[in-house]
Amino acid sequence: MEKPAGAEQSSILLALNNALNHNLLILWAVVFLAWVLTFLAVLSGQEHWLHYNALIEHNSLPLLLKLLLFVAVWQVMTAAMMLPSTLPMVRLFAKASRGQSQPQLALLTFLAAYASIWTGFAVLAVAGDMGLHKLAHHWLWLDHHPWMMAGSTLVLAGGFQFSSLKEQCLNACRHPFSFLTHHYQRGLQAAWNLGIRHGLYCLGCCWALMLVMFAVGVGHFSWMIVLTVVMTLERTWNRGRDIVPVVGVAFLVWGVLVLLHPSWLPALGV
Repeated sequence: MEKPAGAEQSSILLALNNALNHNLLILWAVVFLAWVLTFLAVLSGQEHWLHYNALIEHNSLPLLLKLLLFVAVWQVMTAAMMLPSTLPMVRLFAKASRGQSQPQLALLTFLAAYASIWTGFAVLAVAGDMGLHKLAHHWLWLDHHPWMMAGSTLVLAGGFQFSSLKEQCLNACRHPFSFLTHHYQRGLQAAWNLGIRHGLYCLGCCWALMLVMFAVGVGHFSWMIVLTVVMTLERTWNRGRDIVPVVGVAFLVWGVLVLLHPSWLPALGV
């Protein structure tokens, strides 16, 4: 006996919804695992593996291996810090893609493209930071005033909070439905392109805050939590717009204080 068309459609929708919930559960598990790994590294005294400076200065390892290790560690930090604020977009993308022939692969492609943007940012940030440290070694004044780089980074992060680029990118991240309505297309190449586009918007609104990680120490557990909360609220909370200037003023004031005296940049513990 054949099922009525309505019952068959309901069964299909239920199966698709279960698959969607399963995907989201996996992503939340990835976020949880990333935080657990980070916490265990700190708890076991192995947090130096989270700091690229320690990896770069590890003389027994080839430079390429050091960079590969840092990129691997960065994926963990990206999952921990950026996935929570990206899940609304991921959920809508998964819903939109469930009619494709390879919905799971499309979702993985989207996430891989998104991660590639933040990986590129990390590599450029490390290269820039290494360049600044080399400059400091050749510029005696800067070598004797290293806190100036951290203070300038904090001022930059605070000032960017008030920029039009920050607001434009936040608008795209805050309205995932509108974003998908304008840019979604079927196919794996389209999924990759969409992940790149979304990653660029995400980078556009959060890059300066992530640079703070380089000022206070990449992998610094407490600051990972603080910045994750700030970025998630800015991008997903319905009053996220209200905290943007507050965070901006806080970083500007802190940055100026650090520039005036290094005692405002505390020793970096957990």
